[in-house]
Amino acid sequence: MVSINVNGVRRDLQAPNDTPLLYVLRNELELSGPQFGCGLSQCGSCSVLLDGKEVRSCVTPLSAAAGKEITTLEGLPARWAKQKGLSAADAKSTLHPVQQAWIDEQTPLCGFCQNGMMIKAVELLESVAHPTVAQIKEAFTTSGPSAHLCRCGSYTAILEAVQRAATVTGKGR
Repeated sequence: MVSINVNGVRRDLQAPNDTPLLYVLRNELELSGPQFGCGLSQCGSCSVLLDGKEVRSCVTPLSAAAGKEITTLEGLPARWAKQKGLSAADAKSTLHPVQQAWIDEQTPLCGFCQNGMMIKAVELLESVAHPTVAQIKEAFTTSGPSAHLCRCGSYTAILEAVQRAATVTGKGR
């Protein structure tokens, strides 16, 4: 049995240690944020935060997540609420600023890559309060195992959404 902490909830699982984390998140825990894109860590659709760092869950074995905090797209509002000290009631009605910026900028086209894009944006904004355009581009292209790919080409909207989110996440830092 493996115990993992997903979006603030401890889960005990019977899956083999070498099961890809993505399969556990989608099939066992029924989370729909992380997507199966390439299965080779090349597109970023499956990204999650593991102790605050982006990982590609399609190639991350379950054993690597044991004892660590896993945050999926579904857990971003609670992560933000915890960081800001919001009440439980406020937390339930609050989106993470990155998610809200994606809505405000009407970023997704097909939406397939958006999970990974938002996860990467959160990782970036938690380490750089007000990233430059060059830093945002670098985060999505060269800072991980491979570039985050968008089949629809909504890169300009993604860039604008990250800049919008930074105006909120960067306050007071």
